[in-house]
Amino acid sequence: MIASTTMSKSEQFIALEDQFGAHNYHPLPVVLERGEGVFVFDVDGKKYYDFLSAYSAVNQGHCHPHIIGALIEQSKKLTLTSRAFHNNRLGKFEQFATSFFGYDKLLPMNTGAEAVETSIKIARKWGYEVKEIEENSAQIVVCENNFHGRTTTIISFSNDPVARKNFGPFTGGFLKIPYDNADALEDVLKSNPNIAAFLVEPIQGEAGVYVPSDDYLLKCKALCEKYNVLLMVDEIQTGIGRTGRLLASCGNCSCAEKNCSQTPAVKADILILGKALSGGVYPVSAVLADDHIMSVIGPGNHGSTFGGNPVAAAVAIAALEVVRDERLAENADRLGQLFRKKMKEYIATSQIVKLVRGKGLLNAIVINEDKSSNAAWEICLGLRDRGLLAKPTHGNIIRFAPPLVMTEAQLLDCLRIITATLTDFEPV
Repeated sequence: MIASTTMSKSEQFIALEDQFGAHNYHPLPVVLERGEGVFVFDVDGKKYYDFLSAYSAVNQGHCHPHIIGALIEQSKKLTLTSRAFHNNRLGKFEQFATSFFGYDKLLPMNTGAEAVETSIKIARKWGYEVKEIEENSAQIVVCENNFHGRTTTIISFSNDPVARKNFGPFTGGFLKIPYDNADALEDVLKSNPNIAAFLVEPIQGEAGVYVPSDDYLLKCKALCEKYNVLLMVDEIQTGIGRTGRLLASCGNCSCAEKNCSQTPAVKADILILGKALSGGVYPVSAVLADDHIMSVIGPGNHGSTFGGNPVAAAVAIAALEVVRDERLAENADRLGQLFRKKMKEYIATSQIVKLVRGKGLLNAIVINEDKSSNAAWEICLGLRDRGLLAKPTHGNIIRFAPPLVMTEAQLLDCLRIITATLTDFEPV
């Protein structure tokens, strides 16, 4: 470690990263070493509420004992075989998850970006072999301001200049339309017979928690069926209970039957999952589809050495069991409504906050400053000083996404911290 008599322990760890690591992130200046439930602890022992949940990967809370137990137990037996051989965990995970989400087949990978890449390959192959699009002509419709990852293919259809600048040439085959605009989708579908799929987030999380119209996905599904196009729904950030339902789109799941949200249920043709699929314990992602779609993939078409490994399978089953058994979607729905109610009460007399938006425990506030302003960052530093960690996105937006195991008393304490911090930034 870099030695210095004048640097704090946290500063030494930050300096170490700065010297030896690539500068591809701009973290909040806090150094964490332990997590438990909704809390994280820094290297000096200070406790914080985690209001980011590793971008919704830690829905089940930090180091959930049931998930950690599954990790430890499986790690002692067998960690990796590759897919050259069968293992006794993968089939059980595939059976559990397909039943859980209502699909015939699951293709396991590791990260969210890999799952998106997998879905693109499946959609294109389906387009050629089932829809009979002319080879190398298939196109996929995407939305403006999307965030699906940062691989070369995915940034090819991003409109974030930071993600794209000096990384070209880019991959073709994508058509971009405005988000939450079903008319725009129909315009492009009816004029182009070579479209294989429409890739969409049910809520645009990275863009600032933009929630579309209640019937948006329902209209998109109907249009995809009308024009023989696959609906691919990226639920990497919005899934696994985060928005108050098992999935934000939520077709064929027990949560939808409990009417915990007013949004109509839609079943995606291709469902993309990651992040909280493992509770943040281990990299696990998956693409789910029914037989008539997944059957286009054969041996050698796609794969991953680590995808579907025994540890990942055991951890993912445990993570989904926690969501089900602890009724985390229902908790997210109830606490999310409380959060937005209390924030709206504050905003009614605020000059620093424009609005709050979100669903379940995926929410954001928009700071009444220009995007080039540093106000949101400074507010997050103030939140940190009071014991709550959050992060700005797109300049003037602060995203709030705590673990779904949070209690009402804890949420009210967090609201106290948030409103007290915002008050410090109100004009005198």
